Amino acid sequence: MTHISLRELLRELLGPGAWSRVEIVGDIAIIKKPFGAPAGEGYRRAAEEILRRVPHVKSVWLAVTPVEGAHKVRQYEHLAGERRSETVYREHGCSFRLDITKAFISPRLSYEHLRLAKLVREGEVVVNMFAGVGISSIVIAKKAKPRLVHSIDINEEAYRYMVENIRLNRVEGRVIPHLGDAAAVVRERLVGVAERVLMPLPALALEYLPYALLALKGRGFLHVFLHVRSREEAERLVRERLEREGRSGRILGSREVRSVGPRLEQVVVDVEVE
Repeated sequence: MTHISLRELLRELLGPGAWSRVEIVGDIAIIKKPFGAPAGEGYRRAAEEILRRVPHVKSVWLAVTPVEGAHKVRQYEHLAGERRSETVYREHGCSFRLDITKAFISPRLSYEHLRLAKLVREGEVVVNMFAGVGISSIVIAKKAKPRLVHSIDINEEAYRYMVENIRLNRVEGRVIPHLGDAAAVVRERLVGVAERVLMPLPALALEYLPYALLALKGRGFLHVFLHVRSREEAERLVRERLEREGRSGRILGSREVRSVGPRLEQVVVDVEVE
C-alpha cells in the first residue's frame, strides 16, 4: 500500500476533515494527528486496517505529543498489533535499530540525509551536533568520503542505539560517537576540528550556533535547521545570528524539508562561513 492510499484510508475511517498521516518506520506504523485533538475509536479502527492491509507492519502507534526537549522524544499510545516499539529502519542501504519512544525518527528526512551526504567533500571532518541514533552521520560515512564524522547526542538511549548502529553499518573509526550536550562536547573536545557542522535540532539551532562556529576550522559550512513560516525568515534569522557573533557568511541556499504544523515549516539553511 502506498503512502497516498494510507492517507486515503485515514480519510475514509476518520472523515474527510480529519487531518492525519501515517509514517512507516521499519515494521511499525505511526499515525500522526493534530496535537490536542481527541484520539477517538476511529484511530483504533484505522490501526487494525493498516495491520490487515500492510502485511509487513506488525505494530501501530499513535503520536500523542510533538517532539519535545533536547532529547527529541515524544509520547505515543499503542493502538494495535504487537506491543513493541523497537524496530529496524532502513534508509539508503543502511540499517538502524531504534525505539520510537526513546529516540527521534522521521522517514520524511530521508531525502535530506542523502542531500547532505552528497555535499560532503572527500577528506572533510563533519560534526553532527544533534545526531540522534546516528542516521545522518552514518549515511554520510557510507555515501561520502569524510575523514571523520563526530556524532553527538545528549539522549543516553539515542546514544546507545547510535553506538550499535555504527557497528551494524561497519563505520567504526569513521563515525565517532559522543554522549553529552553538544555545546560542552564541542568546547571540551572538538574546537576547530571541522569543515562542516550539521545542526538538525530546530529548537536549539540558533542558540547553539556559537558552538558550531567554534567547531569550524575558521571557515566552513553550516547546515542550520529551523521551524519557521518561510525560507526567507529562516535565512534572515541565521544571518542575524551570525552578525551577533561577529561572523559573516554567505547563504548558499535554503529548502523546505517538511511541514511541521499549520503554516509552520522545517527549513534548512546552508551557509558558508567566512
